Amino acid sequence: MATRYAKRLQKELMELQVSPPTGIRVEEANDLSRWVIGIDGTTGSLYQGEKFSLQFRFNDGYPLEAPEVIFIGKPPVHPHIYGNGHICLSILYDHWSPALTVLSICLSILSMLSSCTEKVRPVDDSVYVSRAVGKSPKDTR
Repeated sequence: MATRYAKRLQKELMELQVSPPTGIRVEEANDLSRWVIGIDGTTGSLYQGEKFSLQFRFNDGYPLEAPEVIFIGKPPVHPHIYGNGHICLSILYDHWSPALTVLSICLSILSMLSSCTEKVRPVDDSVYVSRAVGKSPKDTR
């Protein structure tokens, strides 16, 4: 991984490990190219008391390119989260900015979960999941 990107990732990881916000924790980060971040459903939301894991994959283009972010394990049932863990969130694709961080992505996902009013999968979930087998969410639409 390019040195300048590695420094940025090391800084972000250290901040998450030293002073994680409530409901966000580093579960695994043995390699700078792949992290697993745990998030907890916020109090008062449909996901209160539930725990989820997000996998972040970084390439040499980070932070100029968005990381690949998916839910691993059992993903939340949400209108913008597919059954395979892929997340429909614009900042992970077309609206990415190098100013965004792992923490800001986690907070955006927590906000998305917190504002949900009904636990349902996207209407095209089964078709999308069948077509996305083995593909990165960046390679599917």
